[in-house]
Amino acid sequence: MRYPITGICTLIGLALCLFNATGYDPHNLFLMMFSVPMWFVEVFTDLHRVSVWFMYALTVLSYVLIGYLGDLGVARTRSRRRSS
Repeated sequence: MRYPITGICTLIGLALCLFNATGYDPHNLFLMMFSVPMWFVEVFTDLHRVSVWFMYALTVLSYVLIGYLGDLGVARTRSRRRSS
């Protein structure tokens, strides 16, 4: 099984973190909008208490997981079509 969606989502997650790390997102607007782990951290604790690098790692890992689940869904759909 190939993982094209996982690769694309990983690149999106890395680009999001790099965009924030370079300073082009000074108020963390894009990172807050598109990082799923930051949504949960914001609910349970103050964002300023959590390491930025840890949030970058969680963001990339969440995008990898989302892509992998997408690839799994595509593979299951294709196998169902082949069997019927």
